Amino acid sequence: MTESGRVVRRRLGFAGTLLATLFFCASLTPSLLPRTWEYQGVMGAVTAILGYGVGASIGAGCRAVIRYRPPARWVRRAWEVMLGVCAALTVSALSYSYGWQRDLRALMGMDTVIPWYPPVIIGLATVLFCVFLALARLVRLGGRKLIGWLDRYVPHVVGHAIGGILVAFLIAVFFNDVLFSGFVAAMNNVSSVANESTQAGVRRPASPELSGGPRSLVGWQELGKEGRTFTGAALTPRELETFSGKPAEQPIRVYVGLESAPTPRARADLAVRELERTGAFERPVLAVLGTTGTGWVDPGLCEALEYMYNGDTATVAVQYSYLPSWVSFLVDRDRAAVAGRTLFDAVRERWERLPADDRPLLLVGGESLGSYSMESAFSGLDDMVARTDGALFVGSPYANPIWYELTTERDPGSPVWRPVYGSGEIVRFAQRPADLAGEPRPRVVYLQNASDPVVWWTPRLIFDRPAWLEEPRAPAINPQMNWFPLVTFWQVLGDMTAGLGTPPGYGHRYGSLIVYGWAAVAPPPGWTAADSARLGVRISGG
Repeated sequence: MTESGRVVRRRLGFAGTLLATLFFCASLTPSLLPRTWEYQGVMGAVTAILGYGVGASIGAGCRAVIRYRPPARWVRRAWEVMLGVCAALTVSALSYSYGWQRDLRALMGMDTVIPWYPPVIIGLATVLFCVFLALARLVRLGGRKLIGWLDRYVPHVVGHAIGGILVAFLIAVFFNDVLFSGFVAAMNNVSSVANESTQAGVRRPASPELSGGPRSLVGWQELGKEGRTFTGAALTPRELETFSGKPAEQPIRVYVGLESAPTPRARADLAVRELERTGAFERPVLAVLGTTGTGWVDPGLCEALEYMYNGDTATVAVQYSYLPSWVSFLVDRDRAAVAGRTLFDAVRERWERLPADDRPLLLVGGESLGSYSMESAFSGLDDMVARTDGALFVGSPYANPIWYELTTERDPGSPVWRPVYGSGEIVRFAQRPADLAGEPRPRVVYLQNASDPVVWWTPRLIFDRPAWLEEPRAPAINPQMNWFPLVTFWQVLGDMTAGLGTPPGYGHRYGSLIVYGWAAVAPPPGWTAADSARLGVRISGG
């Protein structure tokens, strides 16, 4: 057989096969969120190839250190036993997997009757595993040929060292500069085209209090898709009056798109001028909101405040990217931080020029990457409290520096999934309305579901068991979920794609809890718990 045949078509290794099977079985165990059979097949293939790589590396290391080779009959017997055990484990895991998924869905109040095809799952995983393995072996073949060529001109040790470095460098360049950068460029192109579209049913606003409307300093087309949705779908006084029963104001919504100005500072300055034009600094409440990668703002963050204050509010947001939030989290976090910091500083600078007794409440907020963007405006909790009148962050990523500090320095005895910091006097973490009850009223609130993968995903899951899997666990976490090296990292990463496919209170869905968050941070005069409950029903679509 040629060298190409030996490398690409050779038998599977013992340790690699064993670890691949164990990883595949581990991928079938429950994660934070329910999954479909298609997703399970892909997840099984990815985790299996990771396991094969780990096992193959261990096997190669052992063969390099241990010279002893067992007799052929022992090897055959070991293979027979191992394959039998692997088959039994696979069948057992597949048979249990349907029940695990049903239990997880039942835990979240979801329909437990779902399609689940174990033979198709293992078939899909096997096909994808073979594709991944062939690609990996082709890379290995290329490395061997390069090292063989170098050995003809330099000493053997030097050739292997240089060849190994070159192969690692070429792989890194290929994945970073070709695959990853190409993927990001393609996503940027697709997203920029999508940015030019307008959501069905959204129309240019007729009110001058909304960006993109009459006399606006920001053109309708410059707002981008999410900006047009933000202002074009704004609540009207009539909608607000059906809730309050009293005459309502037109809420002010200011938005500056990525194409409206060339730099973050220019966009922030334009946003301030637009706030001045609309009279936003004369309203009792001014909220600065962070956006996700595409420029999306959770409508609940705006609407809850607008209902609470009967429209007498102003909100402002700025777009900094075209990319979807999860891609922006990987490549645009610095841009998100700069955008949030620049916008808040510009708004606060103008706010400080007002008489001290005639300033609106200055609030900040954001969801997901939007919370990271707005958190970046502050050096810490004390700075946030000193420079704002309140903050509400929803589903904050693990990378949020202030969130991370508060969580790691929480009061002893409080769980990581619902931490208590400083006895809850200044900052509260909430998963349900009861978590926000009581005095004193917090200045900062973090809403975080225990099953939200956006909150809990971190590269540390590769090698470290997370604290949220320790006892006592949150009620929303499946008791049968376990941590496995590498596997749990990919499971939770994949869970992000299903974060919005759950009922409110699970995954990345927060619904009416946003109302209780704002009611805890900045309630209008006379606002009651009954008002929050009534508005919560409206916000959640009940």
